[in-house]
Amino acid sequence: MSDVRAELREQFLDAFGGADFPVENQMDLVPALPDGPATRFEAGDVSLTAMELAAKLGSEQEFPYATAEELVDDILDGLESKGMI
Repeated sequence: MSDVRAELREQFLDAFGGADFPVENQMDLVPALPDGPATRFEAGDVSLTAMELAAKLGSEQEFPYATAEELVDDILDGLESKGMI
């Protein structure tokens, strides 16, 4: 696992881990985010807000998610498939 992927994984788990799982859609995640949709994730030269993640990865995600780990794995796989990490 690359350092960027590992750093982002940790940040995503911290941010989304407080959501009330299972989550049915992206809006179910907003209350868990410290700064709402403006929550920023940064690792290496990658910098994204939660809103940017939602816009860029909406088609990559397959809701519902039962755990934060399932959600985060899909987010990271989506970022990789789009060449963003």
